[in-house]
Amino acid sequence: MSTEGKTITCKAAIAWEAGKPLSIEDVEVAPPKDGEVRIKILYTGICHTDDYTLSGKDPEGAFPVILGHEGGGIVESIGSGVDNVKVGDHVVPLYTAECRECKFCKSGKTNLCGRVRATQGKGVMPDGTSRFKSKGKDILHFMGCSTFSQYTVVSKFSVVAVNEKAPLEKACLLGCGITTGYGAATKTPGIEDSNVAVFGIGCVGLSILQGAKAKNAKRIIAIDTNDKKEEWAKKFGATDFINPTKLPEGKSIVDYLVEETDGGLDFTFDATGNVHVMRSALEACHKGWGVCNVIGVAPAGAEIATRPFQLVTGRTWKGSAFGGVKGRTELPGIVDDYLAGTLWVDEFVTHHQQLEAINKGFDDMHAGDCIRCVVNMGFDDAP
Repeated sequence: MSTEGKTITCKAAIAWEAGKPLSIEDVEVAPPKDGEVRIKILYTGICHTDDYTLSGKDPEGAFPVILGHEGGGIVESIGSGVDNVKVGDHVVPLYTAECRECKFCKSGKTNLCGRVRATQGKGVMPDGTSRFKSKGKDILHFMGCSTFSQYTVVSKFSVVAVNEKAPLEKACLLGCGITTGYGAATKTPGIEDSNVAVFGIGCVGLSILQGAKAKNAKRIIAIDTNDKKEEWAKKFGATDFINPTKLPEGKSIVDYLVEETDGGLDFTFDATGNVHVMRSALEACHKGWGVCNVIGVAPAGAEIATRPFQLVTGRTWKGSAFGGVKGRTELPGIVDDYLAGTLWVDEFVTHHQQLEAINKGFDDMHAGDCIRCVVNMGFDDAP
């Protein structure tokens, strides 16, 4: 029986307040309005950004909310004016929209899009309202995606159709972490035959390693305080692994890297969200041309600092979101890279949970032996 145009009642993991476990609830998901798409979510990854918002440290965090932004699903219905996806398409929701019409999209200089950003940051759809209700209350959207619900509604600018041959259980991860890291490395000009250091070897860090290897970087140094990450790092492309807590007494990670690389790195990437690490990543760059790319999200109110002389002498501090990737234009090609075997995705999935056990997935993420936990949203017909 068709559900098109009707409210769907399904299960979702709701964050009622900061710092508390998610609660599995019945949620009413309204049909899509003009320019909107309703998606049946089959699988979702759990990302550190979900945990960050749940912790209460996110300056844009608001509750109650349905978190999740790393999903894979099938289009259930579309509102009027939607011409980029159709019912039945396999899709990945995009937390970085691409309207192709705004100042940002037309600039050719960035993957950022201004079309839905203001309302997305407030947890509502472009018309300023929510499509979710539970226990009589409106529930907020998250990052324009809300993939911790069996059904979700997104803007047409925040979704892309992908090759149906790609299993959504794995391809869902291309909605955030893997693409963020892989894109940041592969879209960096001049990374070929260079010295690279990656700070923080989680999902994003491993993806940067993989991208640097794909672009034939000469030396790729992975840096993490967890020795268990060394095996993963080497597998994903690192030539070296350093635990900064185990350096000789009195030697900082910056001193060590500058010495090891004859003056510093050509490129460094921060995937930690720690502002002190961001400083080290910059100061480990080579004088005159070294570039530090900040990817990790820092806590609310945190600020970065360095001596201006570090910049005066030719180092560059920059950042990127979603790896600089334009979701609707470029993500299908990344999915094709995965299908062709040139991009690892399956290897990132170390843990699985069912929707009703999603809180255990957060525990998995904190345990230190997890790259990504994928949650099965509980549909019997999920491929």
